[in-house]
Amino acid sequence: MSETQKVADRSSAPPPGVNSVDRYFKISARGSTFAREIRGGFATFFTMAYILVLNPIILGSAKDKFGHQLDAVQLTTATALVAAVMTIIMGVGGNLPLALAAGLGLNAVVAFQIAPLMAWDDAMGLVVLEGLLICVLVLTGLREAVMHAIPQPLKQAISVGIGLFIAFIGFVDAGFVSRIPDAANTTVPVQMGGTGQLGGWPILVFCLGVLLTIALLARKVKGAILISIVTMTVVAMIINSIADIKAWGLTTPAWPDKIVDTPDFGLLGDFSLFGAFGETTAITVVLLVFTLVLSDFFDTMGTVVGISAEAGLLDEQGKVPNLGRVLLIDGAAAAAGGAASSSSATSYIESAAGVGEGARTGFSNLVTGGLFALALFLTPLLTIVPLQAAAPALVAVGFLMMTQVKHIDWDRYEIAIPAFLTIAVMPFTYSITNGIGAGFVAYVVIKLVLGKAKEIHWLLWGTSLLFLVYFAINPIEQLLGVK
Repeated sequence: MSETQKVADRSSAPPPGVNSVDRYFKISARGSTFAREIRGGFATFFTMAYILVLNPIILGSAKDKFGHQLDAVQLTTATALVAAVMTIIMGVGGNLPLALAAGLGLNAVVAFQIAPLMAWDDAMGLVVLEGLLICVLVLTGLREAVMHAIPQPLKQAISVGIGLFIAFIGFVDAGFVSRIPDAANTTVPVQMGGTGQLGGWPILVFCLGVLLTIALLARKVKGAILISIVTMTVVAMIINSIADIKAWGLTTPAWPDKIVDTPDFGLLGDFSLFGAFGETTAITVVLLVFTLVLSDFFDTMGTVVGISAEAGLLDEQGKVPNLGRVLLIDGAAAAAGGAASSSSATSYIESAAGVGEGARTGFSNLVTGGLFALALFLTPLLTIVPLQAAAPALVAVGFLMMTQVKHIDWDRYEIAIPAFLTIAVMPFTYSITNGIGAGFVAYVVIKLVLGKAKEIHWLLWGTSLLFLVYFAINPIEQLLGVK
């Protein structure tokens, strides 16, 4: 065999030790390992497992037009099932470390804005319609085109804003930061702790968790985030066993009475695709679907860009790999959530915790999805992680995502101001969508007043106009006589 042929054979052969799973998910090609992917899958699950508790509380506490409420056990099963199936599909089909579950904010819209106007099955039918409409936007290429039309600095700003947002979520979920009620007669919207001071064992668990996490990160310990979550859960369980604590929040770190529980699939398929049109006006239905689509559309866009950027997966043009498939799966997840009555499922920014552990491929989704599948039967065991033990991971990931702020040119106001608004509005309004909308509108306005309208992509014109409608939805509803 010639030397040239030997070189060719060596170059075409897979690296030593690489198997078909590695090649399919491109684990080695993306600089990852099976161990990192597994750690990342566990970290992502533990930082978003709260949805198994929170989604049933939000949806289960609301009543539809006829006073009916959804069953909490059935909601838990539906939430876990959709998260498991769609996370695994995203891993296999999209090959991104991006987990999916019922979207916070979206479930509140369904529970408190849509359900009071109609029956639950009609409300979930609107969620299915939203998901199908998003799939149509993906198949026509419009959703992907919008993402490619966004200037790279704005994509970086979205990632930074999400970093601050996710850190803020961590502080709030742990109780380190709390909202000051209006009755306090103060202009300060939030405060430290529940009274302006830190107090209680749960807050101590969170603070120790933050210190442990940042210490492990600073020493570049592998599995830092997951080690912190597991360690502080054990600490919380010990503290809970010896102290009388009633302020853990949604999840109490106590060994459950039973480990295995039977899933109840009673809500699956309980939706009416067009029933809402018989319960309220067509204009109201259109506006409700528009609100769901716009929120899901740009929340996902921000999340996908932010996670991909943090994982170092964006190409030279800032494009996300397999973006078309990723967005199609996300749209299908929204429809699946409605079909299961668990509300619209969407990509989770908490996936950044897995990325922080080194996950770079969809293989980590197999772990996260598998744990959600286990949660169908082991919910009592897998939901003992208190928010105070998981929230430090969100703070740490917020720091990691914040580092991308250095890539933004702050001397160019036409970029810096929209970037600043994108970053600031996300945590200040508790919404990724609001931040993206503020940045888009500011970018278009500044380019316009500078006489650079030709530099604005036509899709940015269109989405900015949609955001103006989104921000002005209340006066528009009043103008149209919609209640």
